[in-house]
Amino acid sequence: MRLKVVRVVTASYVVPWHLHNTLMRISSDFEVCVVGMDVSKNQNSYPHVKFVDIDINRKTSLSADFLALFALCRFFLAYKPDIVHSIMPKSGLLSALAGFVCRVPIRIHTFTGQTWAAKKGLSRHFYYFLDRLINALNTVCLTDSFSQSSFLRDYKISNSGCPLPVLSKGSLSGVDVERFNLSTLIEPGNKLRCELGLDKEDFIFSFIARKTRDKGAIDILKAFSSVSAVSQKAKLLFVGPDEDGEIERLRETAPELFSNVVDVGHVSNHEVYLAITDVLCLPSYREGFGTIVIDAAAMGIPTIGSDIPGLIDSVVNQKTGMLFSVGDLDELTKLMLTCIAEPLMLTQMGQFAKSRVTEFFTADKLYTALKEFYLECALDNHTTCKKIGALS
Repeated sequence: MRLKVVRVVTASYVVPWHLHNTLMRISSDFEVCVVGMDVSKNQNSYPHVKFVDIDINRKTSLSADFLALFALCRFFLAYKPDIVHSIMPKSGLLSALAGFVCRVPIRIHTFTGQTWAAKKGLSRHFYYFLDRLINALNTVCLTDSFSQSSFLRDYKISNSGCPLPVLSKGSLSGVDVERFNLSTLIEPGNKLRCELGLDKEDFIFSFIARKTRDKGAIDILKAFSSVSAVSQKAKLLFVGPDEDGEIERLRETAPELFSNVVDVGHVSNHEVYLAITDVLCLPSYREGFGTIVIDAAAMGIPTIGSDIPGLIDSVVNQKTGMLFSVGDLDELTKLMLTCIAEPLMLTQMGQFAKSRVTEFFTADKLYTALKEFYLECALDNHTTCKKIGALS
């Protein structure tokens, strides 16, 4: 008999983005089910995984949230999981509440960046309280970076006073080094370059994330506008969903910010966009680990990122990329121009970044760490330890 593991997420897009590497490996060791909004769309991609659709909306709605909580409780009582493991803030809260009420033996949440970190006033206190509640209701919580664990401990979110544990050296599920292999992406990359109207001589910065203020979407547009005024060969690949419609409104009010910007929505093949990228830019105000950073690093692409918890683990400053003071547009602009002016420096950073991924962040290494963590949790819990014999 195998342990039953339920992974709880907000929506279907989270599955290929954050769980793909895990789901491709986990079914040989555990019986696994993924729960979230419209997650069954992914069934064909993962035939050995069970998917259950429960409408967990990222935005706050008391009525919708109560219905989602009720649905989670019903499912947990019927399925009887041994382990429930959530990511994302809303799914983390609802999963923690449902798991506690239904007495799921092992309840885990992975923090991937704090919503409240970039907020002020009452909303900051409210979302901070929710993270403390998630930590209190779960058996154990993880983070995806050591700096995030230290940050949370400073704010009294900890594991009995100690920093929350981190799997391996960090990240949610590591990098699929076969998928993020530049040598296999040259032809698709050249095709994409032509489709987007980019020349081989262009120097391409890429922003690949949700286009929100917290992710630095507005900042990268403003900084790149200054870069573009100096270097005509600079282009910005601006990739990701405009969830709040703010970018579309900005296009109407400040069209000058979009000069030499190739604006693309949500994509499922971001490895091809990375294949034509010279430098990844992630000027986030809050971040967990920055999965996209090590995806890029696996392909020898350095990153310019904010000097914040999470990114200081995925970017080794001046070795695999460069960090700047969060929100400092002048410094960001200066670093972008430095990248254009110093191609040898970029090559060296890219080589170091790639070797670091190979050493610490492959998907196989992260899955091994996750499997061992699940089994350790099970051995520590008397209601699940009887099943461990079937896994050894």
